[in-house]
Amino acid sequence: MNTTTPSSFPDADALERLLAERYSCRGFLPQPVPQATIERILALAQRTASWCNAQPWQLAITRGAGTERFRQTMFAHAREPAAPDFPWPREYQGAYLQRRRECGYALYESVGVARGDREGSARQTLENFRFFGAPHVAVVSTAEALGVYGAIDCGAYVANFMLAARSLGVACIAQAALASHSGLIRSHFGLGDDRRVVCGISFGYEDTGHPANRFRTTRAPLEEAVRWVDD
Repeated sequence: MNTTTPSSFPDADALERLLAERYSCRGFLPQPVPQATIERILALAQRTASWCNAQPWQLAITRGAGTERFRQTMFAHAREPAAPDFPWPREYQGAYLQRRRECGYALYESVGVARGDREGSARQTLENFRFFGAPHVAVVSTAEALGVYGAIDCGAYVANFMLAARSLGVACIAQAALASHSGLIRSHFGLGDDRRVVCGISFGYEDTGHPANRFRTTRAPLEEAVRWVDD
């Protein structure tokens, strides 16, 4: 029997620290991330578990002029009707609505947008399509034939990508907003009709002085997420 106490596992401590440090960065410095660092992030994230080891994720990653061209394209179409490959949540109810509102209110407060200021909140929303100034964007897609399970595998990949980035001093934000224009993204990057856009990940070095980077979201206690079954 393993009698080692939970506090005796330094790897768990490191993981806990990374999970606590990671947050959705909404203000980046223009400084690009070195290619070797990006490749290290990708190598770590590639170890993600997937259904039948299918590894359905494929990425288009921008840098330099490629990021600026993509930024201009997305911002120019930001106000067009959303047409994601995967439907948005039908409705947020109960605790899910409460958590969503808490996150939104904290963000808007951090950047000086008062409650009820629809113009200000819309302006902040549009920053998604500027990638919050990030020098890089990774567009994550999955195979259409794999359906929702391919998207689930990509979700696990995105989580590991962001943790790997944090471990190397790189900040990220996963953006479903970018997937609202999936057809445009397929055209821009020359993706096949068999690819479904899951999300984008904007990444780079965080601007620690940006007001949007000053707030953090909370996490629900375990009793709200876990039910123990003994018989």
